[in-house]
Amino acid sequence: MAEKMFKKAGQLKEGNYVLIEGEVCRVKNIEKSAPGRHGSAKVRITAIGLFDNQKRTFLGPVDAEVEVPIIKRGNAQLVALMGDVVQIMDIKDYELFNVKKPADLTGLKSGVELEYVRYGDKAAILRIKSSSEGKKK
Repeated sequence: MAEKMFKKAGQLKEGNYVLIEGEVCRVKNIEKSAPGRHGSAKVRITAIGLFDNQKRTFLGPVDAEVEVPIIKRGNAQLVALMGDVVQIMDIKDYELFNVKKPADLTGLKSGVELEYVRYGDKAAILRIKSSSEGKKK
């Protein structure tokens, strides 16, 4: 089971991760409204899904509890390219898993070292680590 903790919605900042509709999202924008005459302050959190790039919004009181995922980060080596799926192997524990091929990354080939994030059974490639092969003289 994926780990998570709870935080007040008003404590979140841009760049934090939050679970909206059960999906891991990165906070892009936070708007807070002042407390009104008959109610408490509200917060509107706009976030983008980490694994599916869908825009999601949370609207609620500033003191509402929201779920914050505990995301695992790691380094992996690309093992195989299989169409729009990439198979990677964690460098520490040699665990193999499949990841959707990111559209914005170029230069993916077998043996490349990369950084990834993982939450539950979902994973995403963040970036290709710079290699020192071309820098040696």
